[in-house]
Amino acid sequence: MRETAIVYEKELNPEQLAVVREGDGPVLVLAGAGSGKTRTITYRVAYLLEQGVLPQEILLLTFTNKAAREMLQRVALLLKREPVGLWGGTFHSVANRLLRRYASELGYSQNFTILDQEDSHLLMKVCLKELRVDTIARKFPSSSTLCGLVSYARNAQKPLREVVEKRYPNGRDLVTIIERLSETYEVHKHQADAMDFDDLLLNIRTLLREFPLVRRRLSEQFRFILVDEYQDTNTIQAEIIRLLSEAHGNVLIVGDDAQSIYSFRAAQIQNILRFPEIYPGTKTFRLTTNYRSTPEILAVANQSISHNMDQFEKELVAISRSLEKPLVVPAASGAEEARYIATRILELVNQGGSLSQMAVLFRAAFHSQALEFELMKRDIPYEYRGGLKFFERAHVKDVLAYVRVRANPKDEAAWLRLLGLQSGVGLATAQKILQSVGQAQTFEEVCTLELSVGKRAQNGWDQLKKTLVKLSVQLEPADLIRTVLTSEYRDYLEAQYPDFMDRLEDVEQFALFAEQTEDLQTFLSEVSLTDEYGAARTQEASGEDRLVLSTIHQAKGLEWDNVFVMHLADGKFPSPRATEEDAGFEEERRLFYVATTRARKRLAFTYPLTSGYDTLILHQPSVFLQELPELLLEPISLRGRTPLASPDEPVVVFDDLGERVEGSAQIGKSFLRNVDELL
Repeated sequence: MRETAIVYEKELNPEQLAVVREGDGPVLVLAGAGSGKTRTITYRVAYLLEQGVLPQEILLLTFTNKAAREMLQRVALLLKREPVGLWGGTFHSVANRLLRRYASELGYSQNFTILDQEDSHLLMKVCLKELRVDTIARKFPSSSTLCGLVSYARNAQKPLREVVEKRYPNGRDLVTIIERLSETYEVHKHQADAMDFDDLLLNIRTLLREFPLVRRRLSEQFRFILVDEYQDTNTIQAEIIRLLSEAHGNVLIVGDDAQSIYSFRAAQIQNILRFPEIYPGTKTFRLTTNYRSTPEILAVANQSISHNMDQFEKELVAISRSLEKPLVVPAASGAEEARYIATRILELVNQGGSLSQMAVLFRAAFHSQALEFELMKRDIPYEYRGGLKFFERAHVKDVLAYVRVRANPKDEAAWLRLLGLQSGVGLATAQKILQSVGQAQTFEEVCTLELSVGKRAQNGWDQLKKTLVKLSVQLEPADLIRTVLTSEYRDYLEAQYPDFMDRLEDVEQFALFAEQTEDLQTFLSEVSLTDEYGAARTQEASGEDRLVLSTIHQAKGLEWDNVFVMHLADGKFPSPRATEEDAGFEEERRLFYVATTRARKRLAFTYPLTSGYDTLILHQPSVFLQELPELLLEPISLRGRTPLASPDEPVVVFDDLGERVEGSAQIGKSFLRNVDELL
């Protein structure tokens, strides 16, 4: 062993040091949340270079270019020199570099084009036109939906027919034409000397599979292969690693099966779970020393994930000092849940906390709607990750346009938006229709308009009129929104968006919000002012300290001092649709684990006990809360009494103003009594 400039014993804990020094051969590193996996990989690369391994003999694969850059920068700082020639980057970027060398073997030129998502969608539209697919006779999947189905089938290595039947069940009768579109799409790409992102992986695998000399040359070059976030790899990526490591067998993979949450992108958890089986003689290391969270937070995380059966067992151990238990906060409604979170955030700010060190996490985007309204009302600046803010979402704007024309038949901007959604109606035709609409005196007159336009545009107008007629007998905001939700617009959403079910949930949440206002003009005024204000705050807040709102998927890899996990109600989290998938329930629990381990100091779980307005729906807490021992959590009452309480145990209680009140409580007991007390 060579002498090294870096004193590894001082820089690493014993778990990390073992990986760095003993990482030859097939190695599985199970790196728990907050355990310093990036540090471990970085020092392992530096160690190899100090031992005389040439930079070009090391391949470091990550899932983001940012992660690769950060690791290489850290290596350079450790060695005090650039590791020139070291191969580091994402699977796609490395595949691109290799394919530029060997493209001719697969029938491409070295100057092949890489298609981005927009290019792929445009090319799919060309294929639709070439095959003369009638997208007017019935709502046909959009080009983005078609590309999504084809991409998932390729990455998951499943037949397209199976994927369509499972992920787009209303398109079962379209399977044959979708298969033809996929084939035509492939032909067009090859003729154009172009590859999409999926092709980069598939083609490098084909190169390694079918050209033994190329495989031998590359596998001999890469003496040491290191892969970050291995639990997120799909079947193709795992095979690429296996083929590239054929000559030397030095493949070190780092990951955490407990944080495998991307099956919807075709990530395959079995890649990491079966690694020791695929690579005989695998050495397994566990990084379980957690530098992020308090012991109380880790106790919840460890207990929750222990319920999963298909996993490597490990238990995180905290370095941080002990603080308070995670809170569990049942609220009477979604609105009260939002008020509690906003009040608590302001309290933490008043105590010296920073908004940027606080995050509110949720399972699905529509769960945050009530909170967004509350934050806007209270002038709390925030940034939204994992999607657009509520009123910026296209489907919300679409539904609002229907409501606006019902209130004001002369609303030109709203009409242009609605007409733009109709098949066969372009801008010129829309302006012609608007001239006729402008002459009508009432909304009822608009519903009876007969137009002189082309056949395709006439079909589009007739479809729109069906919805307008239904709206003409409604005036209450919530009823109008739900009417749109059950109209032809629902078919449009399904055909246009792969995630149309989430968008339908958004619209239903919008309707629930609208139930609080019976007067249409008052509702539109509130929405317009909220929208304008929210947009203004976003712009003003660009240099401000801002709260983070994020889906849990987008929060992976991040951390904050204070974390709220909201809407933890049964039927909301875990997601009912996700649990229908194979092993979906355990993946939902891993999502809960990821959310929990984002918190450094304080963690709060909140959920509404009821939803609805005219009709009250009762909610149980999420099963992930119910399966936790009561002693790990501190219950909070928002009514001066603690629901589901026994008189024995102390608890901190908040009143409606967010002030702490002494009380006593315990999670458990009767759910119905809980609801009764809160209401």
